[in-house]
Amino acid sequence: MDPDDGRVVSNMVCQALAGTPITIYGDGSQTRSFCFVSDTVEGLQRLMEAKNLGLEPINIGNPRELNVEELAELVIRFTRTASRIVYAPLPEDDPRRRRPNIDRAQTLLGWQPKTGLEEGIRATIEWFAQEIGVAGQVNARVVPSRKRRPENLGGGTRVTAVS
Repeated sequence: MDPDDGRVVSNMVCQALAGTPITIYGDGSQTRSFCFVSDTVEGLQRLMEAKNLGLEPINIGNPRELNVEELAELVIRFTRTASRIVYAPLPEDDPRRRRPNIDRAQTLLGWQPKTGLEEGIRATIEWFAQEIGVAGQVNARVVPSRKRRPENLGGGTRVTAVS
């Protein structure tokens, strides 16, 4: 994951680690759901290996929804940064809500995400701290219990099963 990729999690984590203001677009009430890469990959593998599925869409994602301001506060708490939140205008096309319905994934694939948001954010912070060279400056409490490389702690993926 590129520190400058423009995604909400990487932006906030890198801003917090650098001690710069954390940017929230809009008032922060818009919601997002985040699914750790290993969970997403497992869901996609189960989908590819599934037999006799129709063409119905199956969402692979995490239904835990939180608003962007809550995400920023979590990043601030876990990095112990002095960064403060700043607000910028919300882009016109920014969705107000993102929350996948994973009922079909649970029913048809026996899949649901396993990695909690807090664990995923901690792993992401640790990875970015190493990537941008500030790992020694991050409080040891940020370090997750197991090493995981967060290739993408992003939103859900909607896929269509093809028989």
